[in-house]
Amino acid sequence: MKPLKLSVLDLVPVLDEADAAYALSQAVELAQTAERLGYTRYWVAEHHDMPHLACTSPEVLLAHVGARTQRIRIGSGALLLPHYKPLKVAESFHLLASLYPGRVDLGIGRAPGGSAHVSIALSGNFLENVRQLPDKLKELLELLEGSFQLDGQKVTARPTPPRRQSYGCWARTVKVLLMPLR
Repeated sequence: MKPLKLSVLDLVPVLDEADAAYALSQAVELAQTAERLGYTRYWVAEHHDMPHLACTSPEVLLAHVGARTQRIRIGSGALLLPHYKPLKVAESFHLLASLYPGRVDLGIGRAPGGSAHVSIALSGNFLENVRQLPDKLKELLELLEGSFQLDGQKVTARPTPPRRQSYGCWARTVKVLLMPLR
């Protein structure tokens, strides 16, 4: 029997009278503890304008956590793709994969991640963005694979990671996909 692989999904809660800075320092400590205990993954979730949750930008927090850990996989659970352009997401996660080769997972979600007003302030018409999600997901996967073209011209999400590696990409509403990154 294979040993059970454990992972952490951290919402980065701001507890009691603490502030966001303390919650973020606790997130790093949680990731380090999980790594020391042999956990496989540490993921963070994206939320906006929620006073008791501190992670509004998974890719920024993951860069911070990655610099303070050695082996544990780091990832988003999930980055809210309706709010973003696929090129920006691919570039951010390629940068993470370049900094932390073989350690990066990209989880995609479609939830608003906050109130209606926050969603509109972040990216405009959220329902229209959700309608475009299948196309955005297709573009993102092509960008991660290095096969995206716009008007017949190749577009590359840079930096490209230094070596081909296994890169996990999960979307809550689609099957699990494993993406190779260069």
